[in-house]
Formats: sequence, structure tokens, C-alpha cells
Amino acid sequence: MASTLGELLERTVPPLGYELVDWDLSARSGLVRVFIDKAGGVDVEDCARVSNHLTRLFAVENVVFERLEVSSPGLDRPLKRLADFERFAGQQAQLTLGAPVDGARRIKGVLRGTQGDEVLVEMPGGVRSFPFGAIGSARLVPAIDWRKGS
Repeated sequence: MASTLGELLERTVPPLGYELVDWDLSARSGLVRVFIDKAGGVDVEDCARVSNHLTRLFAVENVVFERLEVSSPGLDRPLKRLADFERFAGQQAQLTLGAPVDGARRIKGVLRGTQGDEVLVEMPGGVRSFPFGAIGSARLVPAIDWRKGS
């Protein structure tokens, strides 16, 4: 059912005006989590709108679930598609590589976009490129200024 659910979400969420960032199904608990985004971010009303739509759709499509959670991807948003690395150029990210590069599997730096199928990351030693296929997971690193009055 996982691939069928993913295909259903891919067909349903974008026409509602949202990007399907990620989704997760816990077979043990029956929890379906859906992470959505849009330009300017999502709010509670956006999540409620998508949740109501998916609840009705799941009933029609006979999708078995116990609970449905729809939320924003958060400040530490996962980067799933090559286009995400281009879209968030200039922001800091942490990448976990499938195999070590120069002895490291975790890379942290500022995204500098893409070049073909390569992700460009500015690190202390300069800009490095990593094949998109070699990246196991990646997330934005939130920039939070804790100083008062800023």
C-alpha cells in the first residue's frame, strides 16, 4: 500500500495548491503523516484543509489508517528532490552521505545550488560538489537569532 499511498498523495496534494514535501506511514500504529508546504509557508488552516480533503479521499479510496497528521515540514525541512537544493540555495544544510567522502558521512555547509545532478555545498575549504544520488538524507539547518530585539 505504501507506493499506492505515495502515488495517491502525489496526485492529490499539488492540485490543492501545496507541495508534498514528505509522507510517512506507520503500519504498526496506523498513523499517516503528511508534510506540506507552499510559498510563504503553511498555517493551521492549510493543514486543516488538506487533512479534511485527505480524510474524505482516504474513505473513498479505502485507505486504512487510524490517524492522519498534516503539518508543515518545519524549520529543519528535509530536502528530498534535486530542485530543493536549488530552491534553498544560500541556506545552511546538513547532508548525510551514503558513503564517506574524505572520511566524513555528515556534511554541513551553505547550499550553493546545483550543477547538473551535483549538489553544490560551500564548506570551510571551499565549494564542493556531491552527486545527488550519493546523498542519503538532507535537512535545512535553521538559523535562529536568540538575541533580544533582533
